[in-house]
Amino acid sequence: MCSAAGIWGCTSGNLDNPRQGTINVAADESFRPLVSSLTHAYEGIYPDAHFNVTFQPEQEAIIALLRDSARIAFTSRALNQDEKEIIKQQEGSLKEQKIAIDGIALITGRANQDSLITIGELERIFSGEIKDWSQLEGSQQSGPITLVFDNANSSNLDYMIERFGIKEVSKLPIYTSNSNEKVIEHVRKNRSSIGFIGVNWISDGDASLTRELSKGLRVMGVSEKENPTGIQDYAQPFQRDLRNGKYPLARFIYIVSREGFSGLGGGLMTYIARDVGGLVIEKMGLVPTIPYPRNIEVQTKQNF
Repeated sequence: MCSAAGIWGCTSGNLDNPRQGTINVAADESFRPLVSSLTHAYEGIYPDAHFNVTFQPEQEAIIALLRDSARIAFTSRALNQDEKEIIKQQEGSLKEQKIAIDGIALITGRANQDSLITIGELERIFSGEIKDWSQLEGSQQSGPITLVFDNANSSNLDYMIERFGIKEVSKLPIYTSNSNEKVIEHVRKNRSSIGFIGVNWISDGDASLTRELSKGLRVMGVSEKENPTGIQDYAQPFQRDLRNGKYPLARFIYIVSREGFSGLGGGLMTYIARDVGGLVIEKMGLVPTIPYPRNIEVQTKQNF
């Protein structure tokens, strides 16, 4: 039986700690490659530490956290006031930490020659004003535009709806495919589609899965300007443009914990914020919010 002090995290009757134990983790499916890399790296350091990770739409991941069926959650937003109040009423602890800058990648199949789009055009697509590829400036094709997302409750769709203040999506040409990987598969086969995925699915250049998924795709350039004058006005969701703030569809990734003691969840958060977790984030093609310190000592026998 769990003691009162350890009600928020028990492992076989004993409290876990930063080096051992088993806890449940919920994560938005958009962040699967990143979260898998972080948790596997931590388990590699501490073989007695285990994370049972469930990947699901963001709102379901947050519900799992609120119901205490997950100790920590990886999300694209902080909890709102109502959600914080639920944890407060349960006498649970709450800690939120920004860990990375992410970008929503807009992808099309290689057969689609249109790889540039403006934020204004995107907004008009989501408002229903633009419905056909031929309505885009400089488009080289025609046909109805289909917007492809992983899930109706995903962070990717929520971000776009909130960004453009969309109140009604039922009449929009939205197709959901149940995972970011299936978004990629659908877009590769359907020339008229624009897919919306977490960029970590295609930004880890060392991963064989990333290389395989990236085949047959174009990552669209997005411009904040209504009337771009050249390719320099467009940005893609990769490290350079995420780091310099140029990519218009950037967002933060959060880790949210309800752990009320120094447990395995806190160990993972410390690893990400203060340890080499930042290097894992960089390897995945994202930008850590707390860069891993690189102190270089240069020694010379000469005075200049």
